[in-house]
Order: sequence, then structure tokens, then C-alpha cells
Amino acid sequence: MSMRLINTATLQMKVFTGDKIPRYAILSHTWAEDSEVDFREMTDIAGSLANPARQKSGYHKTLRACEVARTDGTEHIWIDTCCIDKSSSAELSEAINSMFKWYKGAEVCYAYICDLAFGRNTKTSFGSCSYWTRSWTLQEMIAPELVQFYDMGWNFVGTRDSLIGAIKHITGIEEDVLLRKKPLSEVLIAVKMSWASRRMSTREEDIAYCLLGIFDVNMPLLYGEGQKAFLRLQEEIMKRSDDLSIFWNFTSSTPSTVAECQLGVIGPSAKSSSGSELAWTQPSPLSKEEDRYIKRPHQRRCPV
Repeated sequence: MSMRLINTATLQMKVFTGDKIPRYAILSHTWAEDSEVDFREMTDIAGSLANPARQKSGYHKTLRACEVARTDGTEHIWIDTCCIDKSSSAELSEAINSMFKWYKGAEVCYAYICDLAFGRNTKTSFGSCSYWTRSWTLQEMIAPELVQFYDMGWNFVGTRDSLIGAIKHITGIEEDVLLRKKPLSEVLIAVKMSWASRRMSTREEDIAYCLLGIFDVNMPLLYGEGQKAFLRLQEEIMKRSDDLSIFWNFTSSTPSTVAECQLGVIGPSAKSSSGSELAWTQPSPLSKEEDRYIKRPHQRRCPV
């Protein structure tokens, strides 16, 4: 495994491989359209003080993230906007398939909430922030050992553990998972799908790709395939699991057991003005044979 990291002091980027990867921090954030600094721009900035990319809000966000990491004594940081050369389909595919591991392996994850104003009551304003509606921030918030939240002015808000009550209420994720006491492998597929069910992505395929780490599966990226990406994800999950809750729907917003579910299918909804999201749909009525199969889930493995 290799990853490109930013030196928090010099802003120079370097690729590290395997056991040569140093301690690093990682950034979790929402993207600002047309304001982020990509790999090519970050590379060009180093050679020109007049580069217009320096005026982008994404560049200032990168500078502040590096500053926080440097203050914490961390020499390197990974930021998705500029540490992936997205012109390389091979590098992009490797990065997305490795991303959950990268967040899990970070010394600390800085979660930057761009629309959380300084001094606002966390209990009343925290949950209304866009951070909780985006698809990619789900794994970014779950995977790391330590997550530190910062408001729009980079003022420290709290850690995932100290804000556990608010985060559980916002996301529907049980405390034992957030506190890393319960591994994701022990959580029902339907429950993990429910965490993502109200989140949005700009690109339709990312509804599936953002869940690869949550379900511990790998698959090639095919941007342009649309909703087929989610069907491929379901197929990969079923190859590795006999958990039939993948076929179930919810009667409550945060189910924790099959008893709180009803039969249904999850899939991408129609695309809205703000992107694509997951939605639960009711299937057609079951035949007698299907009904018997579902009611005795431990007698057969899920067909692939």
C-alpha cells in the first residue's frame, strides 16, 4: 500500500509505501464546489507565489489543517482533495479502495465543520451542519481511532467520544460502534445501510463507493455506470456474507435488530438537485416460497 502525504511544515507532497509510511494526521471535510485545490494545483503552488489557486478557500483549509497537525507534533497529513492524482484512474481506484484503512491508520482525524459558527450551541446547531449529510464523511467519522471536530474558524469543538451523545442522535449509530467497542463485522448489513440512507453524493456512483470500507469489500471503480455501482456493491457484500438483512427494510429510523425491520430493498433514489442519495423501497408482494425462505434465514445461505 502506498499513499501520498503532505509535509505539514513545507507543504511538499511525497509518496510513501508499506512500512515506510510515517505517522500522519488526516482531514475529514465537505468539499466546496470549485474552491478545492487538487493535486496538480497543489504541485504548481509550490513553484509560484502568484498562483491563483492560493486564493481558493480550499487552499486556506489545507494550510489550517497543516497548522493544526504541526501544532500537535505531526509532520505529515493526508487530504483527499490534493493527495490523490485523479487524472490517474488506477491511483483513484486504489485510493478509494484503501481510504477506510487510511482513516483507520491515522494518528488523528481532524473533522472540519465548515458551516458550524464559533460559539453556537453544539446541541442545537451541530446536527444541522452539512457534514452529516454527505456520503464520504460516514466512514471518515467511524474509522479513525481519534476524531477531533473543529468549527468554521478552526476552533476546537470536541472529540467524537466527548460528543458521543450528539453524534449518536444525529447519525443513528450506536455508541459501542462509535467508541470502537463493537466491530463493524458484528453490525447487521441493514443497520449499516441505514446509516447511509439519508446521505448525499454529488456523483451517483459514490453512493456505492463510499461504503466499500464500511462493508470491507473491494471492487473496481467505473464512473459512468450510474446505479449499477450499487448493484455491484450488493453483489460483493452477498459473496462475503450470509446476513439476510440486506433484503430488509426498516420500521424505525435507527434499527438495531432484524425484529425492527421489514422486508425491503435499498438502492439509490432518483437524483435530486443536491446529488444522489440512498432510499428504501418496498418490493412487490412475496410468493409463498420467498416468504418461507425469508422466515427461515438460518437454514440456507444467501444466494449469490
